[in-house]
Amino acid sequence: MADLLLGAAAPLGLVVAGWALLALLARRLPPGLLRDLAAFIPDCVTTVRRLRGHPAVPRRAKAAVVLAGVYLASPIDLIPEFLPVIGPLDDVVVVALALRYAARSVPREVLLAAWPGERRLIDRLIGPPPDVSGN
Repeated sequence: MADLLLGAAAPLGLVVAGWALLALLARRLPPGLLRDLAAFIPDCVTTVRRLRGHPAVPRRAKAAVVLAGVYLASPIDLIPEFLPVIGPLDDVVVVALALRYAARSVPREVLLAAWPGERRLIDRLIGPPPDVSGN
């Protein structure tokens, strides 16, 4: 039984260590592409947590962001997390697709308020605001 628990705890420990490294890099790296990439997953986790309890978010959108959060937290991935650089890429793609899906039905201001990172990143992910002037 102890071997089974150790076998389950080791991958979970690696995932948590990877997330901790991303959070540290997101705070320590100079502004630029590497910092944006390191901050993306922690920002997505915060956004998922904030959106899942918001009353203005429809059930479908909540389901999409919660499933993306579960996939993000899962130690089972298409690309193993322990591979440098490319390990978190499948997580980034899944979360980005879920947030784009949710952005179709969630009020833009709610999504922007839930995003803790730089505004330009979420604007790039969900697209520019609609042109309300009709031009």
